[in-house]
Amino acid sequence: MEEIIRFFKFLTKYRNRLVDQVMFYMSMICALLTITHIGYITDKGIAETTQSLVTGSFYFLFVLVALRTAAAIVTRRKLNSSHILGLLLTAYFLFIVFCHINHIEYFAKHEWVYLGIAVVFLSELSRSSLFFDNFYFNPTILFIISFLALILLGTVLLMLPRTTIEAPLSFVDALFMATSAVCITGLSVTDISTNFSVFGQSVIMLLIQIGGLGIMTFTGFFGYFFSGGFSYKNQLMFGEILGENKLNSVVSTLLTIIFITLFFELLGGIFIYFSLDANQFGSNAERIFFSAFHAISSFCNAGFSILHGGITHQAYQTNYAFQICLASIFILGGLGFGTVFNFYSFLKNWGRRLMHRFVLRRPFVHKPRAITFNTRFVLICNAIVVVAATFSYYFLEQQHTLTEHASVAGDWATSFFMANSSRSAGFNSVPVGFVGGSTLIMLVTLMWIGSSPGSTGGGVKVTTVAVSLMNVIALARGKDSIEIFRRRIASESVNKSFAIILLSVLMITLSFILLTFANPDQPMKSLLFESISAYTTCGLSLGVTPSLSAAGKIIVVFTMFIGRVGALTLLVAFIKNTKNKSYIYPTEKILF
Repeated sequence: MEEIIRFFKFLTKYRNRLVDQVMFYMSMICALLTITHIGYITDKGIAETTQSLVTGSFYFLFVLVALRTAAAIVTRRKLNSSHILGLLLTAYFLFIVFCHINHIEYFAKHEWVYLGIAVVFLSELSRSSLFFDNFYFNPTILFIISFLALILLGTVLLMLPRTTIEAPLSFVDALFMATSAVCITGLSVTDISTNFSVFGQSVIMLLIQIGGLGIMTFTGFFGYFFSGGFSYKNQLMFGEILGENKLNSVVSTLLTIIFITLFFELLGGIFIYFSLDANQFGSNAERIFFSAFHAISSFCNAGFSILHGGITHQAYQTNYAFQICLASIFILGGLGFGTVFNFYSFLKNWGRRLMHRFVLRRPFVHKPRAITFNTRFVLICNAIVVVAATFSYYFLEQQHTLTEHASVAGDWATSFFMANSSRSAGFNSVPVGFVGGSTLIMLVTLMWIGSSPGSTGGGVKVTTVAVSLMNVIALARGKDSIEIFRRRIASESVNKSFAIILLSVLMITLSFILLTFANPDQPMKSLLFESISAYTTCGLSLGVTPSLSAAGKIIVVFTMFIGRVGALTLLVAFIKNTKNKSYIYPTEKILF
């Protein structure tokens, strides 16, 4: 027994990397077996056999996790985050085993076994992702590769027979749906409410969640805990991916993004749950799944819905409480993680001030500029767009789609929902093809403007448009720079804003031209709308998406991917010149 203990101590102390690799591959095999059982096996007899194999792999992983955790604790003689989470996993396994032995019906379901295997694989995958710094990768290229890998994985999962209720998806359709989910667009070639099984809908929901956060952010979060921390090279890599300049803030930024996302999704799911009519669901579990799916899809500005016909469904088109919940969630998601966290920090600081003043009765040390310049700028830009878009939709649609609503409150709720959803969320409570021509132009403009930088939303970003407009005004007034809030906007930001706008116009034009060649039978207006929606990752459509040719779908796939990653990001990743120049050419002026 002592020799076995010494052997495990030797492995965890000197062969820890080997142990991690073995655990990763074993958990991957178990996860693939589980996915095969859930998504591929349709024969009842074979399904019983594979279920036994999945349960056996569950117990096998339980033994491996328990042994590694115990050996690591004994060897290091102290607890870190990876040990604590290992103990929690072991406790979870013990609880599920106890429920199986004692036939506790709810927790003895197979879904809990699948969840345990998934968590172990996710932990090992996240732990392994931290070793990408052993290879030379431009972080921007790594960011792009991670999205491509997630899209390919999603494509394989969506092609499984049990993903759909009727015929399995073709490769092109599965690739389209996976790209739309990962790029949080919402365009769909099939109705996921009627053609997708619960497993298929769960895959879409997971792809939306990981795609909205970014797979490197997602795996980095779990990898930080399961590995016990970040190395210096890890911090450099994730600092560039997250756009964080301070190395000591990389971990806090990563954790903040995750916790903000999960908190607002949970809060939004609760509000959605209570806004629903219980009679519309067969069970409480269906109602919870519906709430979770729409909370995730809404916060990530994805636009997917498991309602037949989307929010235009008869039972939800006049459920204004449900629409307001969705709108509040996707507006928060579209503000950006930095803005939301800064506002949270301001409220926390304000609460402490009140506590010191009225309860503790002692002076409070104020922090200078609790609300940052970027937060103020983002909030003002969004407020202007939200108010202007809502009023515009209300007045433009008085003689069109708003005539179906019986109350003024319903008119304003619909206007608020549609105007702000068109910026990036992609939900629609009225068919887009029924709105007036002027409103359609406004919706296209809002789709192109999009949401805020650093958010789950798409578009060229509202701050980009604002900076460009202010630069035009500054030039008209004869000024050399843009000034706002007693600050001067950096020339680099101005140049970048015009570059983003120009690239968006070029990419949308290219996508539209290619679509007209690939689908000459479709109306040009619908194809242009489709191109803009795909590039801005909005997801609204005039109904041509399912009828696109295979070539047309591939074109839209590339457009969605470039729109999500960013055309400028792709250019920087592949043609950036890192050599420093020690000279400056003479300056010349160009005639305009």
